[in-house]
Amino acid sequence: MKHPYLTPEHDMFRQSLRGFLEAHAAPFFNQWEEERRIPKAFWRSMGEQGFLCPMVPEAYGGAGADFGFSVVVNEELERIGSGMVGIGLHNDIVVPYLTSYGSEEQKRRWLPGCLSGETITAIAMTEPGTGSDLAGIRTTAVRDGDQYVVNGQKTFITNGIQAGLIVVVAKTDPAAEPRQRGFSLIVVPEDAPGFSRGRQLNKMGQHSQDTAELFFEDCRVPASYLLGKEGEGFRYLAEKLQQERLLVAIAAQVAMEEALAETLVYVKQRTAFGQPIGKFQNTRFKMAEMMTQSYVSRAFLEQLIARHMQQEDIVTEVSMAKWWSTDTAKAVIGECLQLHGGYGYMEEYPVARRYRDIAVMSIYAGTNEIMKTIIAKNIGL
Repeated sequence: MKHPYLTPEHDMFRQSLRGFLEAHAAPFFNQWEEERRIPKAFWRSMGEQGFLCPMVPEAYGGAGADFGFSVVVNEELERIGSGMVGIGLHNDIVVPYLTSYGSEEQKRRWLPGCLSGETITAIAMTEPGTGSDLAGIRTTAVRDGDQYVVNGQKTFITNGIQAGLIVVVAKTDPAAEPRQRGFSLIVVPEDAPGFSRGRQLNKMGQHSQDTAELFFEDCRVPASYLLGKEGEGFRYLAEKLQQERLLVAIAAQVAMEEALAETLVYVKQRTAFGQPIGKFQNTRFKMAEMMTQSYVSRAFLEQLIARHMQQEDIVTEVSMAKWWSTDTAKAVIGECLQLHGGYGYMEEYPVARRYRDIAVMSIYAGTNEIMKTIIAKNIGL
């Protein structure tokens, strides 16, 4: 399906990126999955080629590109594998906080490293006892002269092991009413005294993506590392969650399309009872159904991307797309594995990895139950 919002310039960029990934990522991806992380050298290679943070303004060394370039990057990374998700998080989730809310000094200090791949970023929201209910966050950041003292623990942090710069959601005013007014975003560099990393978490899928626990014990950072204004953290999060959830929907869509493409090839080649299994009515009907589901999901997603690029407020529709795309992808990839039979359960077949990797997409960036809660609220229920 042709993306209606992309230009020939986007297509040229895609060709360049795809060629780079085929040469520098695809041959090594299995190794990265086993090693449980993507090498920092690859991040730097992405930066050297201009594939990191394309939306950063030219004034800070970026390309000042539109969101269409981010769509291309995220689609091509997902085609390699879902374990590449941390690069998309760096490009289009964390760095936009710096460009949107950072001071001039902060931007000039941090953005060059983000663009070059020398600095990997993370955002620390989730805590051991706080997931969907972000207002329950217990991590604190107390002002002490010209510093903030941060105390707390975060978990499930994407890029947590390799991040050099972490945007931490912390409570700066415990007495605030409503609670949401008491939270701020504090930027913590990896060399901050009192900051430490816990274990790299052993996940069911997305193995090459490092995910970690983070600890802040009287962690001191300059007061100038406050991002934006104190007490505005929840508003900033709300403003950026539309794009984050749209990116998850894009990843799920591509994962589904890739699994279907692999399965189509498989059912044409695999024989049983003297003929390709793609000739059996059950297989033909299943493939017809899944292709239809994928095309319908893509059509809905495409118009949302175009509207997001026009800076429309489409929180309700993006919440719909996030739960729909991820749940549909889970169902479709499950059927693809079933059509592979016993081979689908073997790690050497890509569908096995797709099956493991897709499971978390209905959980992170807000669970699908939260998406339905948002939709219900926004339609007046």
